[in-house]
Amino acid sequence: MPHFRARGRFPACVPVGALIGSALAVLPARAEPPIRSPEDAACRLEARAKVFATPNPRGLELEEIGKQIYYACMARLGQAAQPVRPASRRHKRRHRRS
Repeated sequence: MPHFRARGRFPACVPVGALIGSALAVLPARAEPPIRSPEDAACRLEARAKVFATPNPRGLELEEIGKQIYYACMARLGQAAQPVRPASRRHKRRHRRS
């Protein structure tokens, strides 16, 4: 024969579990998109490392500061990754005589 206190615990657990489950379902997930390149990974690490040390005079959120650091890094690495091509010479086309 079960004890009367054991029966009282189960119904109290169900609403608490339902409350936690509904709270997790309502809150947005903060998943990052997959890493696409070594430069992307390096810039994400740089943004994570600098986000708390960067001055914030405009009172932006940490995510916005991180985005600024990330995009500045990607622009910097993007310019460095593009090779400098020599200027191509334009040749005059010779017209065929008919």
